[in-house]
Amino acid sequence: MMIAFGRTSSSLHTNNTCNTLLNELQQLWTEIGETEAEKDRMLLELERECLEIYRKKVDEAANAKARLHQSIAAKEAEIAMLMATLGELNVNYPADKKPKSLKGQLASVAPLAEDLKLKKEERMKQFADIKSQIEKITSEISGYGHIVSSVGALNLEEQDLSVRKLMEYQSNLRSLQKEKSERLQKVLGYVNEVHTLTGVLNLDFSKAVSDVHPSLQGSSMEQVTNISDSTLEELDQAILRLKTERKFRYQKLKDVAGSLSELWNLMDTPKEDRVSFLRITSILGSPESEIVQHGALSLEVIDQVSAEVERLTKLKASRMKELVMKRRSELEDMCCKGHIQPDPSTTVDKTNALIDSGLVDPCELLANIEAEICKAKDEALSRREIMEKIDRWLSACDEEKWLEDYNQDENRYSAGRGTHINLKRAERARIMINKIPVMVDNLISKTLAWEDEKHKLFLYDGVRLVSILEDYKRARQLKEEEKKRARDHKKLQDMLLAEKESIYGSKPSPRRSNSLRKPNGYRAYGNGSVTPSPRRNSVGTATPELLTPRSYSGRQNGYFKEMRRLSTAPLNFVAIPKEDTMSFSSIGGSEPESPPQI
Repeated sequence: MMIAFGRTSSSLHTNNTCNTLLNELQQLWTEIGETEAEKDRMLLELERECLEIYRKKVDEAANAKARLHQSIAAKEAEIAMLMATLGELNVNYPADKKPKSLKGQLASVAPLAEDLKLKKEERMKQFADIKSQIEKITSEISGYGHIVSSVGALNLEEQDLSVRKLMEYQSNLRSLQKEKSERLQKVLGYVNEVHTLTGVLNLDFSKAVSDVHPSLQGSSMEQVTNISDSTLEELDQAILRLKTERKFRYQKLKDVAGSLSELWNLMDTPKEDRVSFLRITSILGSPESEIVQHGALSLEVIDQVSAEVERLTKLKASRMKELVMKRRSELEDMCCKGHIQPDPSTTVDKTNALIDSGLVDPCELLANIEAEICKAKDEALSRREIMEKIDRWLSACDEEKWLEDYNQDENRYSAGRGTHINLKRAERARIMINKIPVMVDNLISKTLAWEDEKHKLFLYDGVRLVSILEDYKRARQLKEEEKKRARDHKKLQDMLLAEKESIYGSKPSPRRSNSLRKPNGYRAYGNGSVTPSPRRNSVGTATPELLTPRSYSGRQNGYFKEMRRLSTAPLNFVAIPKEDTMSFSSIGGSEPESPPQI
């Protein structure tokens, strides 16, 4: 038994103590007088107690070992779970060999588990931060005030905290942040447009945006907590309502300003009275979408212009007679410029009589005159092409008259200042005169086409233009025939003079050759040259006057009588004195004589 107690060298001191105590116990038993049987029984009993103690210690040691194995297994399982949760593929163990004792193993595994726990807590914080941002942005985009988790609640039992999962959340967060940025830009654009429109209309911007969402009236876009589709749609609808209101006010202000401008022009309002409204009228010159001035289309501005229109309307009623007379005068001036006959029912005398009698409302008279003015403008516009052709024809007729007077000047080839200018003008006049028949024919065809289109006659100062042109053609043909007879008579006179000179001999011509003589209608310069000035032939001259629309303006009634007299009265060429033959030929012909040879 004693040998059993001392098997291990580490318990040598314990064995010595046990042997000493055993010897002392045996001695005591001897002194007491215990029998050998008693001694054996008590030793056996003592050995049994020792075995029980050893067995108890072994059991405790076995239990401790099992607990250590269990702790190591738990740590290893925890490490495996943490590695799986964190997505770690391998773990860096200490560089030395794996310890053989269980406590050593437990001591080496515990720090690793703690590191993984700390890493998990850090990873959970990252996930929690990212998820909170995702949930916040999702709630802002969805439009709900409370946070609605789109990825599930984060708890300690989270099974996937890997880097891959973290990157997925980060990618999801970035896409949401991009969508939020785009939506914020849209919201900012809408809010700015609402601000501009409310400024133009002088409306409350805060109320306009708070009706959509209260967070939109903040000073920073970071304070906006709702960027959902419904918010964008409501902002778009608000902008549409504001634009509709802007269009309505713009049209209303334009109508009122148009009435104001008409009243100004009608009543000759001085500029100093218009100054206060010039800003408004200048704004209306811009398109509706380009108006950004604050309060430009406010109700106060519209009311201000409406009040001025109402004031001028009341003032117009007291000055209606003067206004009617003024507009009638404008109508007459317009008709005079366009050679149109105004309506005789609204002459000044008749208008005054109607207004004084009170039988007709002056406003109605003014409206009738305005309608006549519009009608005269339209007719003048439709007659413009023909009137331009008439002006060119009249200009050619003036040049023809000037050329006739120029050809009657005996000193037209004399050297002097301005002679070359007159020669060039005469050459241009001859080219233009040759085009007169074509001009007249084209003008007649244009006029007839206009009459067919409008189903009415083209009147020029009350006379049909086609009649004037046909009379002009007949008068021009008559004039050409008279010129031809004059030329034939001149040739006959030259032949008689040559025959007389051959019989009786030549003698000085009775015609005076005073180079400084001033013909009728010309004025001489100091160097002896003359510049022709236009003059009219009287009705009694040898060549009848060509009647143009200008001639009709002063003598419409006596024109046809004069034409009959001119066409039926024969020309008595025999009664012309011989010495005036050359002067007659220069009056009747339009061809220039050749310059004298020196």
